[in-house]
Amino acid sequence: MRIAVIFALVAERLSAYYEHHRWLPDAQGVSLCADWLARSRRSLPLEERRQLSALSDHLARQIAAILPREAGLYAAHEMMESLDPNYQSEVGRSLMIECERMLDNGLTDSPAGCAIKPL
Repeated sequence: MRIAVIFALVAERLSAYYEHHRWLPDAQGVSLCADWLARSRRSLPLEERRQLSALSDHLARQIAAILPREAGLYAAHEMMESLDPNYQSEVGRSLMIECERMLDNGLTDSPAGCAIKPL
């Protein structure tokens, strides 16, 4: 569930960035997280929602920094489509794995950085 939340937040953040040329504030990420969890009658403590929001922000900014605009738009589109469980996407699967890696490692400023490579 936490991986899916990070993934959905990254998709939202990238979409907002490419559509409106601005990043979602952390508070909005935390709020979106709470709304999505409530729809499935789940919840997480505020601090955990903040951590998931921070991880999603970190990954979204890494993706935007390494991908050219068109590739970033494509990645954001694929992520949004991949929120539908019936949609199969190699890009979506790759980014889901990256979300899992980030969750496992926590938010770090490791030199290795994002495992996503430019197209």
